[in-house]
Amino acid sequence: MAGACLRKISLVIFDCDGVLVDSEYLSAQVLVETFADIGVNIDLPFVYTHFLGHSFSSVAAKFAKLHGTGVTESFESDYRASLLRRFSTELKPMPGVIAVLDSLAVPYCVATGSSPLRVTRSLELAGLTSRVKDRVFTTSMVTRGKPAPDIFLHVAREMAVSPQECLVIEDSATGIEAAKAAGTVVWQFTGGCHFQHGYNHQGTEHLVDRVFDRMDAFFEAAPDLRLT
Repeated sequence: MAGACLRKISLVIFDCDGVLVDSEYLSAQVLVETFADIGVNIDLPFVYTHFLGHSFSSVAAKFAKLHGTGVTESFESDYRASLLRRFSTELKPMPGVIAVLDSLAVPYCVATGSSPLRVTRSLELAGLTSRVKDRVFTTSMVTRGKPAPDIFLHVAREMAVSPQECLVIEDSATGIEAAKAAGTVVWQFTGGCHFQHGYNHQGTEHLVDRVFDRMDAFFEAAPDLRLT
């Protein structure tokens, strides 16, 4: 889909994982490994289907519902520690995203389902902290995480912009559903490694205004968003 923005855009809201940083494949691998450590065998397609785009509390709740038992008490801390170790050696910014951020003619910020610690560390490792600064919003700030629209409505209020003038860049179905419910323009970015390793993103085409898989194509559909 090559559509363009048909309304005024005053703010671009980026998801972090799978959009600003190429982290979702790494996260899925670590989650599979952490479940294996407690004797639960799941694979990447299972993670993508049930957990991608969800906060950790949602992951734990969904796991309990699917398996009839909760995760171990140390599971979350073990997972987060393993994930940060993997990130420290392998996490990279999404190719081309720094050029996009540096070329935007309108303000931008981050809205993520990740924990404050994880997103802070992710942005640091990817060299994005100085660009994003304090414009980072997490679902810890709202009552309901994605796919509820709360995070995007909160961002719009805090940034003093109407949701209808926001452009959201998301990769996952839950993020897309949340952005659509908030009334924003929604673009799906499909250039992350998880799309090359089994993530099925079908089923949300009717919710998005554009699908693109290269950050260097960002401005093709909205040249007015580029600095002149």
